[in-house]
Amino acid sequence: MNNEMIEWLREHRITEVECIVPDMTGVARGKIVPKEKFVSDPEMRLPEAVLIQTVTGDYPDDSHLDLTDPDMVLQPDPTTLRFVPWASDPTAQLIYDCYRSDGTPVDVAPRNVLKRVLSLYDQHGWDPVLAPEMEFYLLSPNPDPDIPLAAPIGRTGRAEFGRRSYSIDAVNEFDPLFEDIYDYCHAQNLEVDTLIHEIGTAQMEINFLHGNALDLADQVFLFKRTVREAAFRHNMYATFMAKPMENEPGSAMHMHQSVVERSSGRNIFSNEDGSPSDHFFHYIGGLQRYLPFAMPMFAPYVNSFRRLSRYTAAPTNVQWGYDNRTVAFRVPHSSAQARRVENRVPGVDANPYIAMAATLACGYLGMINKIRPSEPCQTDAYELEFQFPTGSEEALMRLRECPEIAEVLGPRFVRLYVAMKEKEFSEYFRVISPWERKFLLLHV
Repeated sequence: MNNEMIEWLREHRITEVECIVPDMTGVARGKIVPKEKFVSDPEMRLPEAVLIQTVTGDYPDDSHLDLTDPDMVLQPDPTTLRFVPWASDPTAQLIYDCYRSDGTPVDVAPRNVLKRVLSLYDQHGWDPVLAPEMEFYLLSPNPDPDIPLAAPIGRTGRAEFGRRSYSIDAVNEFDPLFEDIYDYCHAQNLEVDTLIHEIGTAQMEINFLHGNALDLADQVFLFKRTVREAAFRHNMYATFMAKPMENEPGSAMHMHQSVVERSSGRNIFSNEDGSPSDHFFHYIGGLQRYLPFAMPMFAPYVNSFRRLSRYTAAPTNVQWGYDNRTVAFRVPHSSAQARRVENRVPGVDANPYIAMAATLACGYLGMINKIRPSEPCQTDAYELEFQFPTGSEEALMRLRECPEIAEVLGPRFVRLYVAMKEKEFSEYFRVISPWERKFLLLHV
């Protein structure tokens, strides 16, 4: 362990350290250890199977697992050392990277999947730049999953109702909560920017400043946990489900993305004269061709597909356009140096490491294979043909049929990711819904 980390722990009187590994669902796994033990031996071991638990805590069939259940060797990334600002005792948190006993990276660890994609960009001297936008709902506490969700009570003593897009007063209803969220983010060096009220009832959006993809994936991973913890302390829930309420819009993780040439700092999406470059068009072409195959990375759950409808303000096809919010890939007005593409497909329920790796993989394949995009859409794209998988089964089938995506993200990772999602779907399919009991019990 480096001396700077030891001094930081001592200076801030840290008593324990949360040693965290992001799994495939985006859940924080790991161990909480006393500071003294961490300082003496920061290395940690966990079974590799921890990474591929379903969201219910189950595992894929044995045929997909290493039957010896081997340990991973986990090493801390010193750059991720942060406070846990809501902890009662001085507590630090640290994200770990996963390796095998021979020192090779564990290929199914989401952080390593993103690193694998970034290494492809690195070979060309390129640095991807991302800026995620995080939408989420605030809710009244709801311990019973059979009861529909409802908006929380604000400072006026009333629950929000109706559409209040961009309303300052609606945000101020929850001002004490957002003060805590921003304080918690500042304490963790999470570079959050704008706060707005989104379309849905008590639906909010907080944007991140643009930056390095791996660092931002770490920040988004920690941000979700931060918002949930802050909400608990104000007697609310915060949810990052893609579609938590049937009569409200879904929640997205829009991702603005561009690519910078490392040697010059130039945005490769723009030519010297400021016009759009071939790389820009090819990147969009890659998104258009490959994103429908990579949909399980952007819509990971059954609930995710409830969001992808024109009636929920979400994309329904692979159209792109200039300053057009009805398309999947929007190009905002900007200077040449800030030229970027906004991928509006990912749900906020997606694992940030995997979603960022997948969108960068699609764009990379487009640039490498010089894929030309369609003409930009200048109309309402919701009126055009639906082009995505209609549900989890179809999405997983299409992912299995795309060797190009598997090659970029890692064949073993894709195989185990599909197996995990198939297990989740089989678990979901066994559950009888209230809709079925309501309309079929006595009517058929």
